[in-house]
This record gives sequence, structure tokens and C-alpha cells, in this order.
Amino acid sequence: MSPQRDFHTSALYLLQVSLCQAAPEGFRIRREMSIKLGPRQRPEPDLIALGPNAVVHADATFYEAKDVVLAIEVVSPESEERDRHRKPALYAEAGIPHFWRVESDSGRPVVYVHELDPPTSTYVPTGIYHDRLKVTVPFDIELDLSEIDRL
Repeated sequence: MSPQRDFHTSALYLLQVSLCQAAPEGFRIRREMSIKLGPRQRPEPDLIALGPNAVVHADATFYEAKDVVLAIEVVSPESEERDRHRKPALYAEAGIPHFWRVESDSGRPVVYVHELDPPTSTYVPTGIYHDRLKVTVPFDIELDLSEIDRL
């Protein structure tokens, strides 16, 4: 793993704490855990949300794609190509219903929200959020993105 910039760490912390607070009972939020997509395919999103039916073990090193309802990537300059193109394609092909890409705009997070279009197995954009993120899927989430300034 390459060294992370302060923005990456702060944005990831803000999202993790906010998602843990917003997640309904049974949902779990995990940081930097891999998703098994195939025998030799285990990408590691920055954050994932596991659905209420996910099988979770304390000694797990990965989760099955079928258990993941949201994958989040915080883009770093070193990972732009992977986070913007390759990983979203892999997650969509695996059937993960929701994908968020987080980018820095002068140190402030911008969240690009995508939802899976099942017939095409591709993501379609559903919103771009600069100051406040409010969505109802995969569960109700309202997040003040400017809170990153407090961290």
C-alpha cells in the first residue's frame, strides 16, 4: 500500500464514522478489507458496507461480493486509474449495488454516487455531492462533508 495523503485519511475517517452511525441494525462497515470476486481477484476498497445477511467472522480476511452493498474508494493521485475505472468495473461486474468515489476538491471531499444497472452490469451516476451528502440507499445517510475541516 502506498503512503496516504492527509486528505485520504481524513475523508476515510469521516465516512467511516458517519456510516457507522447511520447504518441500521445488522449492517456493518469495514475499512480496507478485500472482496473476493474470484480465485485470484480480491480488490480492497477503502470502505465497504455489508448487508444484514452477510456472514462475518472475526478472523475473516475478505468478504464475499454478494454480502457487500456499498464499496467506496477515496481517490489518491497514485490510484486514480484504478479507483476511477478498473475497480468500479470489477465491483459492478460482481453485482455490488452501490459505489461511491470520493475525490478532493482543494482538500474538500466531493462524493460521486453510483448505482448498479443490473441489465448492463455497469454503474450509473445518481448524484455528485460537495457540501452535504444525503441518500436513501443502501440506507438513509445524511453527511456534512465540511466536517472534514474539523478533523
